[in-house]
Amino acid sequence: MDHSAHFSQEKLIFHGKQSPEKGTIVGYAAIVDTLNLPMPMVSPIALVCDQNKNYQTNEWLILPKSYLPEDNEELEEVEALYKHLVFALKYEGVNLLLFSCLIKYYSEDRLTKLVSFEPTGQYSRRIWFIIEWLLGKELEGKENLSKKSYVSVVDVNQQYSVEGVKSSRHLVLNNFPGTPDFCPMIKKTEKLENYINDHLSNRKNEYFKGVHKEIIQRASAFLLLKDSKASFSIEGESAKSKRAARWGQVIGQAGTKELSEEELGRLQQVVIENSRFIEMGIRKKGGFVGEHDRVTGDPLPEHISAKWEDVPQLIHGLIEANKILINSEIDAVLAATIIAFGFVFIHPFEDGNGRIHRYLIHHILAKKQFSQQGIIFPVSASILDHIDDYRKVLEAYSHPLLDHIEWEETKDHNVIVKNQTVDYYRYFDFTVQAEFLYDCVFDTIENIIPTELLYITNYDEFKREIDDTYEMPDRLIALLVKFLGQNNGVLSRRAKEKEFSELTEKEVKAIEKLYGDIFE
Repeated sequence: MDHSAHFSQEKLIFHGKQSPEKGTIVGYAAIVDTLNLPMPMVSPIALVCDQNKNYQTNEWLILPKSYLPEDNEELEEVEALYKHLVFALKYEGVNLLLFSCLIKYYSEDRLTKLVSFEPTGQYSRRIWFIIEWLLGKELEGKENLSKKSYVSVVDVNQQYSVEGVKSSRHLVLNNFPGTPDFCPMIKKTEKLENYINDHLSNRKNEYFKGVHKEIIQRASAFLLLKDSKASFSIEGESAKSKRAARWGQVIGQAGTKELSEEELGRLQQVVIENSRFIEMGIRKKGGFVGEHDRVTGDPLPEHISAKWEDVPQLIHGLIEANKILINSEIDAVLAATIIAFGFVFIHPFEDGNGRIHRYLIHHILAKKQFSQQGIIFPVSASILDHIDDYRKVLEAYSHPLLDHIEWEETKDHNVIVKNQTVDYYRYFDFTVQAEFLYDCVFDTIENIIPTELLYITNYDEFKREIDDTYEMPDRLIALLVKFLGQNNGVLSRRAKEKEFSELTEKEVKAIEKLYGDIFE
């Protein structure tokens, strides 16, 4: 017999957060807290207000008191749980990490009981499908349904999904954007919807209308190198020209090869120039991102990588999810978010993860035809320009998990993870990461690409004028533009005395004016 349980909680302070209204904590947050599930607290936290208020912030979902789920001492625990799960599916979307915790917390008998309330109802069917999908098997005692219309497991008004496959047993349309081995979710937000409805890819193509093909090719070549250098700079490494050019060539091939474990291995080999001190391929030991204490050498993790034993399964799941996303109509930037950020959080390699992560953004944008073929989309350059925001979106995932990962230091000052953590790397919410990536895509389209096209057009005009008047060699013109750009359109005394000593003061003034008229 189940014991009675209250999931609803009336607290003004909840997990260190001050409630903005007097009311009752319900839904996923109440379940996580009551059952002490081993997962970060959900966000936003659902609170049914004592007053008739309805609004949302980053941390809170405030709903009127009429939304309060039934939860009293007369209800058995699993029935009270069912009421809160129905509430959560209605107003919070699907949280796969929470469901994965529930199937470990309860016995299969309890889970069967959980999905036996309102057995033909849409929420009961969705809960039933999610549980069996995660378990990988059918619950005993549950018979197939019939004579009901299909309902989507992911509410398309709340979260992004794919077209889906019908499950006749549950009469549910499985529109998850992944597999049980890897399935991040993204919430529908006003910001993301505005970006998607703005059709940014079409706007990008407008910049190329009327621009000579040769200028587009030169801009693309420069942006390719710029993006490659930016990817190295993000890692805090110097991008020597040869190395950056080599990686740029790889970025230029994005979208031409299918994603596989072998392809990921090939990319790592290109990234890592000298592998003498690195074990290449899928890790066979723990890993973390962070620093070491300068005195003791103790690891100071900012992010702990997936257990090496779990990496093959996670990478297999990621590759299968990638196939689903590539073959679906889901937005290209959202698909790139799921695969690229999923990869970097798994951190399957000892080194090279960050650059491959950013390559995967290029790969999926090209594969889903967001990027024009042959024109590099320099999103890494925008990420570098917003490096602090980039770190914050990485930490938004990593930091909450640190409290739930049990690790010990190894003799070589690495980490070894002691508890089961695989679900943390396959079920999570990527809304923050998707909004950041779309910001960078927007910045790339509105600023980086037009700026480069304009620069090349201006450069060519400046070069023609200098050629006509001074017959200066191309190499010297390039140096002239560089010096003028570095010194706010004025040629320095050193440059006038050395490289451009042949020019008179009157000619220098004329060149400076020409540069200002064209470039500024």
